[in-house]
Amino acid sequence: MTTPAIEVRSLRKAYRGTVVLDDVTFRVAPGEVFALLGPNGAGKTTTIGILTTLLSSDGGSARIAGFDVGERPSEVTRRIALTGQYAAVDDVLTGRENLVMLGRLRGLPRTAARQRAAELLESFDLTGAGDRRVATYSGGMRRRLDLALSFVTTPDVLFLDEPTTGLDTRSRRALWGVIRSLAERGVTVLLTTQYLEEAHELADRVAVLDGGRIVAEGTPAELTARAGSVTVVLLDEAGGVRAEAPADGSLAGIRRVLADWDTQGLSGEVAVRRPTLDDVFHRLTTASAERELATPVRQEIA
Repeated sequence: MTTPAIEVRSLRKAYRGTVVLDDVTFRVAPGEVFALLGPNGAGKTTTIGILTTLLSSDGGSARIAGFDVGERPSEVTRRIALTGQYAAVDDVLTGRENLVMLGRLRGLPRTAARQRAAELLESFDLTGAGDRRVATYSGGMRRRLDLALSFVTTPDVLFLDEPTTGLDTRSRRALWGVIRSLAERGVTVLLTTQYLEEAHELADRVAVLDGGRIVAEGTPAELTARAGSVTVVLLDEAGGVRAEAPADGSLAGIRRVLADWDTQGLSGEVAVRRPTLDDVFHRLTTASAERELATPVRQEIA
């Protein structure tokens, strides 16, 4: 049996009595792109912190390439790279100098560090800006440089904690292309994001994290199937959504939705669309919130 690139079992974490992660369990196969999808405060960054040895857990276990993150942290850090929510680059240095400096810190000889820097500048479309100070870079360029720094020595597992935060649409899509190319080279990627479109575009599998718990897991297609075959939408005169409801995609199913709206006295223009991860996310997190309200509050000491 192939050793999972990432294996998490019953992971728990609390801060000052507030539970942040509650029995989180998942596996990521070598070469897979796995997305942890959830809103702010869901526990995504805490999960990344534990898996990259930056934080300790309160319970459960986590392994990277078979090595326990708590017992063998040095073996884990040799095999991973982390790109956080904000670009960790030195503004005073040029892009090339940033890469060479990290190469030297990682143990590369001077000539090898310079060669690797040149290769990465080309791979991440930064050759023309390589000798400019990073302070002059756009947000998208800084993020590409940050990713390039993660590959001064190629990791087995790359952790991306909301890597497109703060980027415009064009820069975000350009960065998606870079991430896809890394996955094609066989690098395992664990991506955290608030963007449903991002998870759908990049991930082989998605886990929805809400309130410190995984409330669903599967491929994007499997998760969207849980929202029904189609969604019937009733639009008002201004094009706004007056009502919407899932249907099985059959003519009879759509008619049932329309009959229900007719009974309620609703009117407007009808549209039919296929479900998206937005639909899944809304329904899963709404159901999770309703369960929380019905369950007594449980607190634990960190």
